[in-house]
Amino acid sequence: MAAQAQVTSVEAIESFRASLIVFLSKVRPTLEEVSDEVMRLQFWLQNDQRRHWESELRKRGLKLEEAKRERFNTALSHLQEATALQHMAVQRAEHAVRDAEDKLDTLKKWERGLEDRTAPMVKQLEEFQGFLTVEMGKAVTQLVQTIKALEAYTKLGDSSREGAPP
Repeated sequence: MAAQAQVTSVEAIESFRASLIVFLSKVRPTLEEVSDEVMRLQFWLQNDQRRHWESELRKRGLKLEEAKRERFNTALSHLQEATALQHMAVQRAEHAVRDAEDKLDTLKKWERGLEDRTAPMVKQLEEFQGFLTVEMGKAVTQLVQTIKALEAYTKLGDSSREGAPP
């Protein structure tokens, strides 16, 4: 007959199970927070920043048109000194429009780059969250069953020792 198992501490397994539950309760919200931050960043780039720079481009375009109109009106009135000032205003407005266009182009590149860079990591994060939810949930359940089985085994051993002669 096989030798008896020497179960000395079911409490160690219970302690591990409790630590695992605490770990899972802490890591899940952290992972969700990371996913939320990535989504917030994507939303910020795709919506807030895009709207901001498209609006800025429109405003700057209107200022450019206004500066061109003023330059044209000044040129018609033959005021040479005012024309130089108006020409500088048009150049500043053109520079501002180019700057807004550059920022909008950069924003579009960031959007594509962010998606390309974060998609694989977000996928791994989601897989890890699934693992924690499903597999670690099974592990906790298995530990509970193991604890019950070991407690039953130790009780069986205790009762057999009580009935045995010394």
